[in-house]
Amino acid sequence: MTWILVIALAVASFAVAALGFGLSRSLWTSLAAALGFGLAGYAMQASPDMPAAPRAAVASEGEQMFNVVDARREFVPQGDRSGSDMLILSDAMARRGRYADAAQMLEGVTRENPRDFEAWLAQAIALAEHAEGNLSQASLYAFQKAADANPESLAPGYFLGVALIQQGRLVEAQQVWRETLAASPEGAEGRAGMQERLTRLETMLGAMQAAQQPLPAPQAAENGE
Repeated sequence: MTWILVIALAVASFAVAALGFGLSRSLWTSLAAALGFGLAGYAMQASPDMPAAPRAAVASEGEQMFNVVDARREFVPQGDRSGSDMLILSDAMARRGRYADAAQMLEGVTRENPRDFEAWLAQAIALAEHAEGNLSQASLYAFQKAADANPESLAPGYFLGVALIQQGRLVEAQQVWRETLAASPEGAEGRAGMQERLTRLETMLGAMQAAQQPLPAPQAAENGE
């Protein structure tokens, strides 16, 4: 059972990197190799019965593979950026993996200005990242408030899909991304990148589905052979 969870986490990690954060296709092989080495190391050294290490012990501050701040800005044009200086501080915390602190700081920003689209979006992402992709009521509320503040933006639906991918809920992420793209204007910020990642996700799902299909039964030998 432990191995199933480990492999599922590896697949989810690859999906988030390749799809959620737009990792270049040229780096897919390197990432897959790194995950493969990780699985090999687990096979040689892991002790499933030992209690899990705290998240802070697994990776030190600043050792993020993907920058959620830069990923967010891909979908937020200059005219939709927050005017709060507190967002600069919360982004610095998020870059170092201090998502809980970032979310707490952003709560004050959204309380002061409930129409601050980028602050709501950053808060939603921070809450989801702090929970390692698990969508709490607080994060879903923040995603909804961001969508209400800027209905034409792709960002809330995009990052909701990223959180679903982190949970391994790829089909649900595909549906969210499809609906988000269908409801957005052609010139929406980040549309081309999101469409490309949706195509990658659909390709991955197709390959996974094909791999699960049973092999065709061999044809019966003709009489006399």
